[in-house]
Amino acid sequence: MKFLNAIDRYILRLVLMPMFGIFLLAASLLVLDKMLRLFDFVATEGGPIGVVFKMLANLLPEYASLAIPLGLMLGILLAFRKLATSSELDVMRAVGLSYTRLLRVPYILTILLAGLNFAIVGYLQPLSRYYYEELNYELKSGALGASIKVGEFTTLKDRVALRIDESRDEGRRLIGIFARVANDKGQVLSISAREGQFLALKGAPDTIILRLDNGQIIQDVPGKDPRVLTFTRHDLPVELPQIEKFRKRGGQDREYLLPELMHLGWNKGVPEEERVSSQANFNYRMVEVIMMLLLPLLAVALAIPPKRSTSALGLFVSIVLVVAYHKVNQYAADVAALGKMNPILGLWGPFALFAALIVWMYWRVAYVPGGQPLGWLEKGSEIVVKWLKSLLKRRRHGPVLPEIASEDAA
Repeated sequence: MKFLNAIDRYILRLVLMPMFGIFLLAASLLVLDKMLRLFDFVATEGGPIGVVFKMLANLLPEYASLAIPLGLMLGILLAFRKLATSSELDVMRAVGLSYTRLLRVPYILTILLAGLNFAIVGYLQPLSRYYYEELNYELKSGALGASIKVGEFTTLKDRVALRIDESRDEGRRLIGIFARVANDKGQVLSISAREGQFLALKGAPDTIILRLDNGQIIQDVPGKDPRVLTFTRHDLPVELPQIEKFRKRGGQDREYLLPELMHLGWNKGVPEEERVSSQANFNYRMVEVIMMLLLPLLAVALAIPPKRSTSALGLFVSIVLVVAYHKVNQYAADVAALGKMNPILGLWGPFALFAALIVWMYWRVAYVPGGQPLGWLEKGSEIVVKWLKSLLKRRRHGPVLPEIASEDAA
């Protein structure tokens, strides 16, 4: 930290606090939105609640790849906005510090976070995405104990139909059990019981025992009259269905590491469809990371309001620009993966336009006296705000009488 002077350390403190706050806020909002849907999904599938938090943990790298750039940009923007509104920025400029010099600390943070984001999107995110899909598969297939749903008929091995009315003590006590068992000879057993529980069978991992208490069995044999048996305890062996193993990693482009994408995307021995989709995904990840190098310039360009103004229009515009650019990249990557667009043109073309816009906005602020890249938008917003205020004032106080209006004019 010796190469940083007092001003650099001051700017560092101004940037870090809002940056971490916004990063945590954005990540929390994304996680909470997904958490509600995952809880509903897991409850529907009848799986353990703990799997929700495992799935959310595997989604964190994907959310971090969006929250990190957003937190970085807004942290820098809020820091320079505070300097501008408190006139500290004017003092720094008066003593000979240019905007480029003041961006030393923000660019150090940008390079560090860009490297972190590169590691996330290139290596960590593909692995976490695969583990998320694996948990999702195991939840649906019943490998996590979610194969039997309360209140619904469940078919096991195509010959056993089972229904449970109620589950208590985390599944250790089952209430209201009905089972229908058929064999190859056409014999059918209809079993009903008041209570029961599942027991593991040693030496047979594919078979469990359903111990039933206080019930009856109706035995239906073709050509014979049904027989009814009453029991106080009956053990019914139940064979579990075989669960196929989850596929290997790499079933989707998002699950490949960056070196694997490069190998697939530029290997002529790979089918053309897979090669095109790999190139699209590779360029999408790279353009998302490199875009971070432009964020400090965008933040400064939108942070400084007009003189004698505290407008926060730049804050709103910055969020819209970053999110819109991210969505454009996602759309271009999806279209390029289908082979309908050149991935270089579809992804690096918007990047070039976005970079040119940011450089122009920064040049207006840093090198044009009194330059405001959003000056026309600021004026338009002021007109709209004044019109809304006058409209609200008229509704609150009623129409102005003609004679009063003439006196005011005189």
